Amino acid sequence: MERVSTTDAASEEVADGVSLADLPAGERASMVYWRIEPGATLPTHTHANEQIGFVLEGELVAVVEGEEYPLRAGDAYLFHPNERHGAENRSDEAAVGIGVLAPPREEPEWRRTPSRSRIEPES
Repeated sequence: MERVSTTDAASEEVADGVSLADLPAGERASMVYWRIEPGATLPTHTHANEQIGFVLEGELVAVVEGEEYPLRAGDAYLFHPNERHGAENRSDEAAVGIGVLAPPREEPEWRRTPSRSRIEPES
């Protein structure tokens, strides 16, 4: 068994105010913990993975193929493979959630970009 706590997982800032932390990954799926600060935007992007997720805290607006969808704590979502999607936090509190990608996420393009910063977990 592999166990990773969200409080111990190393987080990377992938865009201003948007952080992702890898959680356990298996042969068929990988999991990520995300946090989007107030006013921050996860730029629209695509990937070949199917992505399902759950909003744990806060609220945000998912932008999918140019359409906007409000998401609040307690909402689940699905992004189909190669569907252009992103998110904006227009609220005054951070939005936090979990995403699961199948098949497992390969090394993302943003991780290969030297300008991205790694944030160490808080003690």
